[in-house]
Amino acid sequence: MPKQYDYIVVGAGSAGCALANRLSECGRYQVALLEAGPTDWYPWIHVPVGYFKTMGNPLTDWGYQTQPCAGLNGRSLPWPRGRGLGGSSSINGLLYVRGQQQDYDDWANLGNEGWDWQQVLPHFVNSEDWSGKASSLRGKGGPLSVSETRLSRPIVDAWIEAAENLGYARNDDYNGSTQEGVGLFQLTARNGRRCSSAVAYLKPARKRANLTILTRSRVEKLLLQNKRVTGVITQHGPIQAKREVVLSSGAIGSPQLLMLSGIGPHHELQPHNIDTVHELVGVGRNMQDHLQARPVYKCKTSTINTEINSLFKQALIGLEYLLKRTGPMTMAASLGTGFLSTEFSPERPDIQFHIQPWSADSPAEGPHKFDAFTASVLQLRPQSTGHISLVSDRFMDYPQLHPNYLATELDQKTLVAGIKLARQICQQEPLRSMIVDEFKPGKQVAEDDDAAILNWARDNSTTIYHPTGTCKMGIDEEAVVDPRLRVHGIDGVRVADASIMPTIVSGNTNAPAIMIGEKAAAMILEDAQ
Repeated sequence: MPKQYDYIVVGAGSAGCALANRLSECGRYQVALLEAGPTDWYPWIHVPVGYFKTMGNPLTDWGYQTQPCAGLNGRSLPWPRGRGLGGSSSINGLLYVRGQQQDYDDWANLGNEGWDWQQVLPHFVNSEDWSGKASSLRGKGGPLSVSETRLSRPIVDAWIEAAENLGYARNDDYNGSTQEGVGLFQLTARNGRRCSSAVAYLKPARKRANLTILTRSRVEKLLLQNKRVTGVITQHGPIQAKREVVLSSGAIGSPQLLMLSGIGPHHELQPHNIDTVHELVGVGRNMQDHLQARPVYKCKTSTINTEINSLFKQALIGLEYLLKRTGPMTMAASLGTGFLSTEFSPERPDIQFHIQPWSADSPAEGPHKFDAFTASVLQLRPQSTGHISLVSDRFMDYPQLHPNYLATELDQKTLVAGIKLARQICQQEPLRSMIVDEFKPGKQVAEDDDAAILNWARDNSTTIYHPTGTCKMGIDEEAVVDPRLRVHGIDGVRVADASIMPTIVSGNTNAPAIMIGEKAAAMILEDAQ
């Protein structure tokens, strides 16, 4: 006989770990958390700078690749997604950003009752253990450690001062009353160690008798009976759910699993001989991501690039970390940030900067051999949407990813404006005197040539790892789940991860995904009464 649980959570990522903890903490329900990948045993997961070792590593990264994208002049991009307990929160850059209050009010205005800022704020607060300045908007004592950066670098401080000299305000808590301004990133770390969703939510819950955590248990499809999900089929056999199955497999895994189970657009299922159990045209659609352009500047001051360019220097850095839990090994993916407005969105920020005291073509390839910093810039709310397509009816075959970057004129103009602003800030003191040369885009791309800047962005921009929206929440024809995250037309199943975002949030997506897990658990427990 198959095993039975009250609730089955599929995917132990940012949202899934929060869900499993909250659903099991009352003790009334048997909860199973199924993760396709391994445990988070790999040591580099827990070292903040470990993303250099985990992204692109098949031990910890699914290793997705997009299809060639017309908006990127035909390039395809790697899309790292976390594989194992903690999901992408175990390999990401540790950056903690809630987004703008208006993001959630926009969700509510689209018909998603209960998702306005005032109603999601308590779930952000409950999740946090904030070590910074006390505020009614910040949480204390929650499972997820959120701290101010423990590292500083002169080049990042100079960038912030240069932005202030250009007229932008300093903001020491962009997760507080307003996001706008420049400052330093907050990160999900505790005492110099990464605080992934698995560390935050699973570690304290592991010993609960009513929580079963199954790793290396990939779900092949959902068990359905008369348009009701009754369980899942894993590679090890079926597992039944007496109450509900909750998909938390992310913006790629959740829509893929729905489609493999016959829930999705008929035209996507029919070519692969998948019987359409229930047609939902929005499954796999509405894909959104943040595309980042990465201007790089060679500089006179020391940066991470040359601070780790010998075995002796690396040994000293490693020793500092072992003895004190300080130094470059505690570094998040970026130190400085800015949420600023272009002419296309004067009422609220529409671009975000990630200021890094290092430069690289990709984290997996390691830093350049010269001192440099990166002034990465992205558009916060792109209009362009892409989609996911199945390639077969087999769960092990990766779907095709069509991100459709830079498909609209607004997206193109906003990214160009962001790159031009990056250049303007670098012309301000004290930063200007510290810069040797603009390495990228370089002098060959003139500052007033918008077409050349856009073409450089098409040739060089990359994802910042925020795929969302493919199981859209809402009440319109393309909505996949309702405001209580129940799949339209199918009983016994919900989706709770970044795929439910009707529109992408204005910032990094880990914190909102954890909030979604928290809120989903609260709604499920409320509905179970």
